Amino acid sequence: MQVREAIGAGDGLTRERLRSLQLERLRATLEHAYAHSPFYRRSFDAAGVRPADCRSLADLARFPFTTKDDLRENYPFGMFAVPRERLRRLHASSGTTGQPTVAGYTARDLEVWAEVMARSIHAAGGRPGDRVHVAYGYGLFTGGLGAHYGAERLGCTVIPASGGMTARQVRLIQDFAPEVIMVTPSYMLTLLDEFERQGVDPRGTSLRAGIFGAEPWTEEMRREIEDRCGLDAVDIYGLSEVVGPGVSQECVETKDGLHVWEDHFYPEIVDPETGDPVPEGTHGELVFTSLTREAMPVVRYRTRDLTRLLPGTARPAFRRMEKVTGRSDDMIILRGVNLFPSQIEEIVLRTPGLAPHFRLVLTREGRLDRLTVRAEARPGTTPEQRAAAAAALADAVKDGVGVSVGVDLTEPGTLERSAGKQQRLLDQR
Repeated sequence: MQVREAIGAGDGLTRERLRSLQLERLRATLEHAYAHSPFYRRSFDAAGVRPADCRSLADLARFPFTTKDDLRENYPFGMFAVPRERLRRLHASSGTTGQPTVAGYTARDLEVWAEVMARSIHAAGGRPGDRVHVAYGYGLFTGGLGAHYGAERLGCTVIPASGGMTARQVRLIQDFAPEVIMVTPSYMLTLLDEFERQGVDPRGTSLRAGIFGAEPWTEEMRREIEDRCGLDAVDIYGLSEVVGPGVSQECVETKDGLHVWEDHFYPEIVDPETGDPVPEGTHGELVFTSLTREAMPVVRYRTRDLTRLLPGTARPAFRRMEKVTGRSDDMIILRGVNLFPSQIEEIVLRTPGLAPHFRLVLTREGRLDRLTVRAEARPGTTPEQRAAAAAALADAVKDGVGVSVGVDLTEPGTLERSAGKQQRLLDQR
C-alpha cells in the first residue's frame, strides 16, 4: 500500500459517501460475525436479531452489546471468526483486574491497523522521513507495535525504545534527534523530569510532535508538556478489543478532539446506565463496532470511556470524540459525589507549587470513605509555599468537585513514576 493510500482516506470523502460505506461494511461485518463466530451467533439469536435486520445505521441499536466480560469468558480464542491458522498475531491485556482479554489479527487486519496508525501519525504532524521515538511498551500490549508499524507504513524511521530505562531514553532523544515521540503522557512527564535532572533543557531537543495515549489526560497536562518541551502535544485513542491504538486521532492543526477513523470503526454514544443511544453531541459511554476486522470482529463493544461525538473540523468527513474525561467503571463515588481522577488532575496541574504527579488513596474510616490526594511538591518550594499549595488544592477540589479530600504533600521525586499506563487510584478500603 502506498503512503498516499494510508493517509489520504479522507481526501474527497463526504459524510454521505462515508455513511454509505459504513452501512455496506457494517452489514458485511454482521454477516461475518454471525456466520463464523459462535459467540455472536448465540448473542444475536438470544436477542432475536439477524444480520439482515440491519437495513440502516440506526438499526445497529437493535443488536446486543459486547462487553469486556464477554471477552474474558471466551478466553482465549472463543471470540475469533477465522480459523486459527489464518492468525498472524496475538495480543493480550495484562489481566491485572481479572482474566486477560485476547486480540487476534489476520494479515489483512495488520495492514488495516498499520494504515490507520500511519493516518494518525500524519494527522499529528509526522511526515515521511521523520524519526519516531516509540516509548510505548512492546510485547503483548498493543501500544509499541501499533505505533511501530504505523510509523514504518508512513515512511518514518522508527526508534523502538519501548518503556523504562528513563536516563537512557533521554540520551537516545539527544543522540538520535527524533522529530516525533509516542508515549503515555504520564511517562512523558517522567522523561521531562529526567531531562531537567540532567541539566538539559527539553525545549532544546529536536522533538516537534508528541503523540500521547493509553490513558486519559487533560488540557492542563497538554499545556504542562508543551510549555516544558516546546512541542505540539496531541491525543491518540484506541483499545486492543477494537484494534489497538489508531481508532481516533487529534489533528495538530486544531487540537480540538480526536477524529474517529469511521471508515473502519463505527462509534455510538449511549447512556451508561440504560444503554440507550443518546442524541448527537450528548455526553455518554463510547461504543464501537469494527467495520473491517476479520479475525475478531466486535459488535457494539462497550468501552466504558466517557465522551461525546461532535462534527469533524480538520478532517470534515470524520466525526470527533472529545478527549475522554474518565471511565464509567473507574468513577469514584465519595459521600454521594461522583468524581474521576481526571478532575483531580486538572486541579493539581493548575495549582502553583505542585508537580504534575499525584495518586488518589481511597480508605475507610468507620462507615465513611475518605479520599486523600497524595501530591508532590515542585523542587525549590519553601515549606510555606508547600503548605499554601496543599491548602489551595483542598479548597479547589471542594469548590470544583463538591467534596472534601485530604492532601498529603510529599517531597519532590518521591512518588513512583510509571513507564506505561499510570495507575492513579489506590483503593485501600
